[in-house]
Amino acid sequence: MKFTKTLLLGSAAGLMAASGAFAADLPVKAKAVEYVKICSLYGAGFYYIPGTDTCIKLGGYLRAEVALGTNSNYGAANGAPAGAHNRLSNYYNMRAREDLNIDTRTATEYGVVRTFFDATFSWTTGGYTGQGSATGGTGYTATTAGTTTINSTDGGTSGGSLGVYYAFIQFAGFTMGKAVSQFDAPWTNYPGNNFDGLVGGSGTVTGVNQFTYTADFGQGITASFSAEDATAYYQAGNQNLTGATAAGMVGGAYGTNSIGGSRSPNLVGMVRVDQAWGLFQASVAAHDNHVAYYGATETTGHPDDKWGWAVQLALSIKNIPTGAGDVINISGVYTDGATRYNFQNLAGSSYQMYGSSGVAYQSVGFANAPDTVYITGGSQETVKTWGFRGAYTHNWDPYWNTALYGAYAQAQFGSLAKTTLCGAGGAGGVFGGLAGVTGCNPDFAIGQIGLITRWTPVKNLTFSADLNWTHLDQKYAGTAVLSPAANTAKPTAVYELKDQDSITLLLRAQRNW
Repeated sequence: MKFTKTLLLGSAAGLMAASGAFAADLPVKAKAVEYVKICSLYGAGFYYIPGTDTCIKLGGYLRAEVALGTNSNYGAANGAPAGAHNRLSNYYNMRAREDLNIDTRTATEYGVVRTFFDATFSWTTGGYTGQGSATGGTGYTATTAGTTTINSTDGGTSGGSLGVYYAFIQFAGFTMGKAVSQFDAPWTNYPGNNFDGLVGGSGTVTGVNQFTYTADFGQGITASFSAEDATAYYQAGNQNLTGATAAGMVGGAYGTNSIGGSRSPNLVGMVRVDQAWGLFQASVAAHDNHVAYYGATETTGHPDDKWGWAVQLALSIKNIPTGAGDVINISGVYTDGATRYNFQNLAGSSYQMYGSSGVAYQSVGFANAPDTVYITGGSQETVKTWGFRGAYTHNWDPYWNTALYGAYAQAQFGSLAKTTLCGAGGAGGVFGGLAGVTGCNPDFAIGQIGLITRWTPVKNLTFSADLNWTHLDQKYAGTAVLSPAANTAKPTAVYELKDQDSITLLLRAQRNW
């Protein structure tokens, strides 16, 4: 009996051990899969990041384009080599670009915390400038403004670039980082166009570093105060006219540029009313003009700082009777010592353009609008500008629309600049005293008009053609023997001083996602 009991207990223990061994070989029950969930709090396209309460949205576009009649995909045929209009100038400029943006939102007890990042990867046609060599050598020049070149290729025929446009945090009414300036109208450089180089207003389309507070009063009424970095996009120059030469002026420089280190950000205030009928915005800005030195060393002295300012009004009218979705966007600006709020960064404020002539070797038009000018030992004199831009966009049907747009900007110099460059009555100074010059005045204006048509055959795929005419209205007259810079490949010869024109056509295909 005792033997039987022992046998039974031993058998039970063996079975239990075997069961444990088999159980150890069975798979452990997997945790539930965390599927990506749609986040409907902030609109279409947002998803919850798994395991968090943060919503994320990815977006961007891919763009392929060609600009005809310029060396730039964003501006007129100006400067070297485009403005030379000779064998160095491109007949076309091509670019392929991928844009990627990342938008995150998290609801907190203080409101939504948002981060936004936007970057572009581009490949662009390059260009070549003259080198002044007796054997006709040329040198490669990059064409990607506002970006960092990461590969200009061994052959020097194209340029790859990375551009960080926006990178900011928004929290409790504050915006911190790189974003569109609070001074800008909501359409920045584009009241109805694709052409980037429109004058007549501010336009930080690639963002500017800032620290901003925005108050929302409801009913579409907001107000912002912002401190914005001036060094990247808001310095048109502080030029010492003592260094001006006739050859330099023809190249679009009226002296030695001597911008000092950063001292104060630009201070910007903005009030906006955004409602169903449209939008109205008023913006003001203050800009500190801080010069380095009169000469090569700090012992040469320097002029005192001088503050410039700008004011802009913008208006958008929607639901106009010409058709559903039609809109009129207009803005006007005045600046005093803050030129970039009118001649924005992608348009620039320095011009050098050549053309034909019936009385000389060729004709040339040149102009420059810095923020301030001065002479060694003297104080800064501000340059005053004013301008406007606008567009009317009409939708023919859900697939086609056309916009007619235009812009105008004028620069006006004070007595110091006019006397130094042109002498009393325009018959002396650096340029006015040259033989053959019958009119000398650094004031100038830029006029632009364009027409763009877009076709959207399917959602988020758009083909467009943007034709633009840019006119330089300069105030010099007569002829002069000039020696242009080597990068234009122009000879020392007699040139007629004359207004100039540029016509460009920008063809683009873009797929948003």
